[in-house]
Amino acid sequence: MHNFIEVRGKTVLIMHYDASTLDALGLIPMMNRLSQFCALAATLVALSGCGTVSDLVTSNLPERHSGRPSIVVSLQEQEAYLYRGKNRTASSRISSGREGYRTPVGRFQVIRKDEDHRSSIYGDYVDASGKVVKANVDIRRDRKPPHSHFVGAPMPYFVEFSPGYGLHQGYLPGEPASHGCIRMPYWKARQYYQAARIGTLVVIKR
Repeated sequence: MHNFIEVRGKTVLIMHYDASTLDALGLIPMMNRLSQFCALAATLVALSGCGTVSDLVTSNLPERHSGRPSIVVSLQEQEAYLYRGKNRTASSRISSGREGYRTPVGRFQVIRKDEDHRSSIYGDYVDASGKVVKANVDIRRDRKPPHSHFVGAPMPYFVEFSPGYGLHQGYLPGEPASHGCIRMPYWKARQYYQAARIGTLVVIKR
């Protein structure tokens, strides 16, 4: 099988993709890098979906604006916006509090940040080996099974703006579904966490 490729404007005949010829042309490193990039991209898409890949890219773009950060959350739009001064620099889809667990509305300030936060109320009861005995519990209502202990639900990149309420990474089903917090995709939660400071303005509007 004969294969033709073009290198520096010249057509070259490659016999069965001969490795020594490709190496002489300096193509093997380039092909290796291309292969690695394609494999990484395929893995990200397969495991995470296009939305997560987009979040990864947009959350790591260089900042075009400077100024004091602030965060505005629209419960109606289910979106959170990051500002630098008066310039909107990022947006993220969210999942806010569901019926009976409404997210508070108003003007707040960041009072605490915790990169590896866990809930002190919601989580699972697990045994000594770590096996879940009872999942999705509320320790205020659900009794602890014998020989088990409570493990709070993970809430990475927690940015608390009111006691018990904050922005953090979490599952987004496409509708309000949380216990009152603002859930965000992983990369966006990380971006907002890094931008926010203690005292950063957080506005939650309907």
